[in-house]
Amino acid sequence: MKKYKNELAIVIVNYNTKQLLDDCLESVFRADSPKGGLQVIVVDNASVDESMEMVAKKYPAVLGIKNSENLGFAKANNVGVEASDARYVLFLNSDTVVKRYSLVKPLKYLRTHPKVGAITIKLYLKDGTIDFDNHRGYPTPWASISKFTGLAKLFPQSTFFNSYHLGFQKLNKIHQIPVAAGSYMMMPTKLFRDIGMWDETYFFYGEDIDLCYRINEAGYKIIYYPKVSTLHLRGASSGLRKENSKSTASSKANKIKIAKSSADAWKIFYKKFYSKRYPFFVTALVLVGIAVKGKIRVLKYKLSK
Repeated sequence: MKKYKNELAIVIVNYNTKQLLDDCLESVFRADSPKGGLQVIVVDNASVDESMEMVAKKYPAVLGIKNSENLGFAKANNVGVEASDARYVLFLNSDTVVKRYSLVKPLKYLRTHPKVGAITIKLYLKDGTIDFDNHRGYPTPWASISKFTGLAKLFPQSTFFNSYHLGFQKLNKIHQIPVAAGSYMMMPTKLFRDIGMWDETYFFYGEDIDLCYRINEAGYKIIYYPKVSTLHLRGASSGLRKENSKSTASSKANKIKIAKSSADAWKIFYKKFYSKRYPFFVTALVLVGIAVKGKIRVLKYKLSK
């Protein structure tokens, strides 16, 4: 069995989120660290806002990796893991702020439950509400149709209409979920490597659903652990929120690129996992819906100021 230098490695992908990254790293080093050692890795996707200069100056213990181009979320995370030397890895967004026990308690649960392939915690938004994107089911055709048509919002606690965000689950209790978000996902490094790491076909969005699908296929559970929580400024790390409005990540061109990537991600996932599971006309209908949704998002950003 491989011997690791650290118990936990945290991999943070950064793209022009200097202030967010600073706040995230400050919270990480303020939180309780695993007794077996903590390694923090920041993988930068060719930022131009001096993010990495800030990291080198304020956080010398961080391993910084600066890519010459924007590799996307999946590939950059893989780069981080390749540079890591820890038994467990936590994929953490730069727009999160962790609390005192946000690292050690989920890690302890993961360590003591060998059939758990990944664990996430309760993420809450700036307004105090739950980030339901971190508590999801699979995007089956029906779940996707319910989400796109708004039926899931109309019946948030329905097992039939809201199978995407699992609104019928009790969010104050530890339970199994099909999908966790890549904004906070902790898992054994060996398992991550064994199932093929992040699929680099995805540029941004969708790669977390893909990874979770493969974790489940390998016979492992994904656990929602709400005993600890973390602030998530959802969309800020991608430039889709005003918290990041001064960075190049929030440019109109970048928002359009992200909107296109989101639609592409749904298509990749469906063709990869569902093309043979459902009749052609069902998948075709979903793909048409994805295309329409994607075009509406792109148009929205094109028309924005």
